[in-house]
Amino acid sequence: MEAAIGFTLRPPCYITATAMSVTSLDTTPDTALVDAARNGDGEAFGHLYAFYARMVHGILMARVPPDEVDDLVQDVFLAAFRKVHTLRDAAAFGPWLAMITRNRANDFHRHKPETAELPEDIVAADRTEAEAAAILALIHTLPDAYRETLVLRLEEGMTGPEIAERTGLTAASVRVNLHRGMKQLREKLGGGRHE
Repeated sequence: MEAAIGFTLRPPCYITATAMSVTSLDTTPDTALVDAARNGDGEAFGHLYAFYARMVHGILMARVPPDEVDDLVQDVFLAAFRKVHTLRDAAAFGPWLAMITRNRANDFHRHKPETAELPEDIVAADRTEAEAAAILALIHTLPDAYRETLVLRLEEGMTGPEIAERTGLTAASVRVNLHRGMKQLREKLGGGRHE
């Protein structure tokens, strides 16, 4: 993915003055990097990432659950990379990025799915929770290729073509893995037909 977007996301770190090329004394390192990033320089945007990652992380830590922060940091920088050409004043990159960060945190809360606990007396129509857990445990004993495709199909509800598209496998490989995985699963379940 990093090659597709043109820059590499790295852990936050400090950058040195030698890492930035400043064209004149009145141009700050930020504006030089922003101008380069506007022109498609992925390395320059990587330096901006390194410089501002701690700020973005801190803003998000203050606004969203800690286990969501790392993913949202990546979302913020991806959005900034895609929109950096719309920034009018290169010197305003920091505040602009902070605004994107705050908006992303607000979006997280706005679009967060509602959750509620189900009463304990509710069970699935076809199988009890214990049976489902036992089947999942059996799936985890299968070879990797079969296990992955079966979990994607049975647990995540993805279709064969979706699995192929997202994993990079051919549709034929997915069909074979599903067929062989289901066959092995049936054998482990005692030969009965459990679908």
